Parts: sequence; structure tokens; C-alpha cells
Amino acid sequence: MSALPLSGIKVLDLTRVLAGPLSAQMLADLGADVIKIERPGTGDDARAFGPPYLADPEGRANNNNSFYLCANRNKKSITINIADPEGQAIVRELARSVDVFIENYKVGDLQRYGLDYESIRAVNPGIIYCSVTGFGQTGPYAPRAGYDAIFQAMGGLMSVTGHIDGEPGAGPMKVGPSIVDYMTGMNSSIGILAALYHRKVNGGEGQHIDVCLFDTVIASLSHYAQIYLVNGKTPPRRGTWGNGGMPAGVFRCADGELMLVVGNDAQFARACDVLGEPELATNPKFVRNNDRVAHGKEIMAIFAGLFLKNKVAYWHDELEKAGIPCGPVNDFAQVFADPHVRERGMEVKVNHPFEPQLSLIRNALSFSATPITDYRAPPLLGEHTVEVLASIGYDEAKCEMLKNEGVI
Repeated sequence: MSALPLSGIKVLDLTRVLAGPLSAQMLADLGADVIKIERPGTGDDARAFGPPYLADPEGRANNNNSFYLCANRNKKSITINIADPEGQAIVRELARSVDVFIENYKVGDLQRYGLDYESIRAVNPGIIYCSVTGFGQTGPYAPRAGYDAIFQAMGGLMSVTGHIDGEPGAGPMKVGPSIVDYMTGMNSSIGILAALYHRKVNGGEGQHIDVCLFDTVIASLSHYAQIYLVNGKTPPRRGTWGNGGMPAGVFRCADGELMLVVGNDAQFARACDVLGEPELATNPKFVRNNDRVAHGKEIMAIFAGLFLKNKVAYWHDELEKAGIPCGPVNDFAQVFADPHVRERGMEVKVNHPFEPQLSLIRNALSFSATPITDYRAPPLLGEHTVEVLASIGYDEAKCEMLKNEGVI
């Protein structure tokens, strides 16, 4: 088996909460040696975003919660007080020998500590320095802080998410998980990988990468935003309705819900056969997809009545036989019990000091030659401080002194 794709790449991770840590975790999964620098005593802000927390074997309160665990596997954790001049010197010394430096402090914050891009480039000209912020390094909003939900609102995502206007509960709605953080983490990873390739192929030049949540959410709106740019109109909220083929949406069955997407006219005809109403496919109002879009409320109401006549499993099996895309609306218990999900190995077990068989979500990438098979538990706060500092000449006595002084 070959080494992982990023074996030999070293990363300093000065990120907190979600977007930045997710990006660094991706690099760690791919084989990079990622050193996470945390605040002594409290660590990454995400460690306080609980509960739930892992149960400490001795019943003590701890800072290993689900929010932290989801974004920090395969890393080493060291604690450094970057507000202390000696702590700043340690970070700069570590930065001399790394390839990538990731941070998500507010614009200008790290300049106070001599840890901004220009300061780090002075000790390591080839550094790939990635700044992950809410609004980016430029523009009138650059100094502002923000969290995922703010960008879902400001970037337009909430304006097109939610129940259809006129229905109970209509109005802007936040997407459940922190999806903008996740997408920003992926964009950061892509930018870092591209910069590493550029440095290797085009003369060894390092650079500063500016990635922000606001840019990411706007770009992610893709065809929705393009509709506005073409005709000046914001697409309406569609609830669970699709935005291409029709009918498409969640239909209530006798014992649960099923998501259906009829993508073309041939699928529509087969769906009508499955539902026992083949004549619908020849109705002039429904023959072509554009016709069905124009009469969307009517065809959706007809399908809604038909789906109530049987159970989810029955409709799912029959529609699958007919080659019509559909799927049950699963909760997480059903997701992780699904035989396909289990076959794909989306749940992995790691050995954590608090839980020998801790479940994590595996990386979504699958490689034929360099598979990701080694998953290490997200580290305890400062678990690797002595080990990492030993690599730059700090012995145990020096580390103990620095700990007593609050530097590490």
C-alpha cells in the first residue's frame, strides 16, 4: 500500500470552532502531520459548544464534546498561549519547518502577535498561509465576526429555504447543520492543495489564501443565484419541492415519508403506472415537464393523495423497480443502520482514552491506491505538547517551566 497522498506535509492549525478545523482535518486524513495549537486551559472554543460530552471514566467534567470530535481527528494537540511573547516565539519556530499555516482569527488579530502572513513568511518564505474568516481579508465587512447562521441569512440561502409561501410556517429558514462552515472547510482544503501543487510545480513560491464564509455561501447557491443574475428575480422558497423535474418532493405515505424526484417525462409515465393512474401521463396538463411545472400544485396534490394509500417500503420498492429516483426520509439511526451506509463504512471506530470504541464519521473520499484506513481519535487538550516541543529542542524541564509560567 502506498503512503497517503499528503504524507510528508506538515501543517500548523491555529483554527477554532468548525470551518478551519474541518479543513485541517481533511489534510490530516490525507496524511499530513497536523499540529493543532490550542489555548491553555480552555482549548478550541468548540470544546465548550456542548453537550453532549464523552463520559469521563472517572466521572469528571471534560471538554471532549461532539462539536469538537467531528472536526479534529488525526491531529496532534498542543497548548500555547499566543498572547505571551514566548508563546509567539514557539509558534514562529514551529512555523519554520511546516508547509501550511491555517488560522481563523479576525482580520488583523494575529498581526499583534507577530503571527500574521508577513511575519510567518519572514521565517518561512515558502509557507502556504490560509486565512479563514467570516467576510474575507478585504471589503467593508472584513473586521466583522460571524457564525454559520449569519452567513446563511446574509448570503441568500435562507431566502430560498423554507416552506412554500402561503403555507403554515412560511418564511426564511436556516438549514439544520452548519453547512456553510462545512463548505468553507472544503474550499480551504482545495485552496491549500492547489497552492501546494503550484509551489511544487512552479518554482517553490508560497502564498496567502483568503477564504471566507460569505463568499462560500454565495458561490454555493449556484443555479439559484444564477437565476437571479439572468432575470433579476429571486427563486421562491419551494419547501421540499424539487427545482427541476416535477413532481418532486416529500410525500406522506401510510407509515412515513418518501422523497421522490421525477426527472423526465419517461420517469413520469412510469411513476403514474406504479401509482395506478397511467392516464395522468397523457393528460395535456402533465405530458411535458414544463407543463407539470406550470401545474405544479395540482400534480403534487394528486400524487400526495395516491401515496397515502400504501407504506413507504412498498412505494420505494415499486418505484425502484421502475427506475424512478426516490428514498425514505431517514433519521440518523436509520442512516447508520442502512446496509449501503454500513457497506461503505461511513461509521468508523477509534480508540479514545474515554471510549475504546468511539464512533466517528469517515472521510468521504475513497482512493484505490492510497486508501484512508488509519483514523486516530481527536486529541485531548494539549495531549502532544511535550512531544511536539521536543522536536524543536525543548526538554521536559523546559516544558514544565513554561507550563508553570502559563506559556503552554
